[in-house]
Amino acid sequence: MASCDICGKKKVIGNNVSHANNKTRRIIKPNTQSVRVLTDSGVKRMNVCTRCIRSGFITKAA
Repeated sequence: MASCDICGKKKVIGNNVSHANNKTRRIIKPNTQSVRVLTDSGVKRMNVCTRCIRSGFITKAA
């Protein structure tokens, strides 16, 4: 499932609403990227949302 390993952001379920006010279910997924992250135990590959990458919550590994 698309979820951020840092902040726990995950999919949200909502509705598509047409101009005629017809409603169909939809899934809104967070923009997660697979990134090599420098942690205390070494380098790990994690799924991280772009908000956490931009905010500096992680340190990218070279």
